[in-house]
Amino acid sequence: MKQKDFVFNICFLLFLNLLVKPFWILGVDVGVQNQVGAETYGLYFAVLNFTFMFNILLDMGTTNFNNRNIARNNQLLEKHLSSIVILRLLLAVIYMAVIFTVALAIGYRGLMLKLLFWISINQFLNAFLLYLRSNVSALLMFKTDSVLSVLDRMLMILFCGLLLWGNITREPFRIEWFVYCQTAAYTIAVLVALVIVVYKSHLRKLTWNGPFFLMIMKRSLPFAALYLLMACYNRIDSVMIERMLPVDIASTQAGIYASAFRLLDALVMIAYLFSVILLPLFSKMIKEREDIQPIVRTSFSLLFVFAISAVVILLGYKEPVISLLYDEHVAASVAVFSILIPCIIPTSFTYVFGTLLTANGSLKKLNITALVGILVNIVVNLIMIPLWHARGAAVASLCTQSVVSLLQFIIAMRELKVPMRTLPWLSCLLFITLLVPTVVIASRHLHIHVLYSLILMLGAAFVYGIATRLIDLRALRSTLIPKS
Repeated sequence: MKQKDFVFNICFLLFLNLLVKPFWILGVDVGVQNQVGAETYGLYFAVLNFTFMFNILLDMGTTNFNNRNIARNNQLLEKHLSSIVILRLLLAVIYMAVIFTVALAIGYRGLMLKLLFWISINQFLNAFLLYLRSNVSALLMFKTDSVLSVLDRMLMILFCGLLLWGNITREPFRIEWFVYCQTAAYTIAVLVALVIVVYKSHLRKLTWNGPFFLMIMKRSLPFAALYLLMACYNRIDSVMIERMLPVDIASTQAGIYASAFRLLDALVMIAYLFSVILLPLFSKMIKEREDIQPIVRTSFSLLFVFAISAVVILLGYKEPVISLLYDEHVAASVAVFSILIPCIIPTSFTYVFGTLLTANGSLKKLNITALVGILVNIVVNLIMIPLWHARGAAVASLCTQSVVSLLQFIIAMRELKVPMRTLPWLSCLLFITLLVPTVVIASRHLHIHVLYSLILMLGAAFVYGIATRLIDLRALRSTLIPKS
């Protein structure tokens, strides 16, 4: 039953996100960059990633701690909610003070400071929304959480779409409008999530509880350290590009990196959705000493098909895909994209094995892997960015994600005593053997529109997934079409 529930919930979550987020990322986000230009968008992108690096101050690990703890002890929801909300408001004040102090110290001025203020507000709202959603998913209300996961993006599409294509203003689109739309969308989504969580928890009032704050902070500290290290090695690349390169090319190179990173970020979000369901599910199963091997095999198999398919197909069609999306710096974006897009594979697997270690409470080992990751990332960036600019940052990202993923895989298999034979290695090899030549032949000899080619290749990947039994068609059928 656990496996059936997992498959149904992940299908529903993926359906909603695939309905909304591709249009947000490939329509609205790309539309904004094409409107304002790579240089201006690169400036925004660098500031955005700068704020991501300090996001731990908004959370201090409370979201992951809360998700794992409430999944195991539902009765603690009201007590935790009443105190953690106050704690997070205090953390928001500290966050704002820290990021502006650092920003001024490293030379942020003018438009960068204006963007920094509003983006930091958005980061607070987004972090608060994720915390509220952690309560919803911890209660195993996965359908409600699935709707909440796309609500903010649906609103952003509406607001930005009106400004981009609605002819409601005669002024050229400004990057500040993009940020304001996000603020409005996050605010509405937070209010909706807050109403749901308050209703489910029967919260009557917020409580100032000093000892409880200290206990939460102490128990969340390993999660906080992990988040800080992961945020650094995931988001520092564009910041280092913008700060390390000469002023006349820095923002443009950051914009080129953003062009390639956008598709990676969109696809990684699909893998991330697995962790949203896997973390509370693994936590509960480990506590109740249930067999986790079927869920590990299923999640690994599905993510393997997804990650390998995405990388092979996008590398086969990299030039037409980038040309379809962007108006400028196409050749440079393709070069970065070729190095960056394979990061989908290691990153996807961290959402299985890293999540498994988080659910098991193996935070010390996870923090060690993250520390190794940030060291690899910074060293490779320092060497490669001056030589290859945005391509150098892409090399650093691929090296980092590969090292972290491999370490987490080895540790998780040993810690949880999952036999290597649990994973379908032969099926994985057969899937690659079938897919790679299909994409190579089709990309060279199938002369149809790129969108039709991509759809055909995705269909072929799905068929190969079924043929190799990485996708269990019977399980999907029984899950999605219940017996009468």
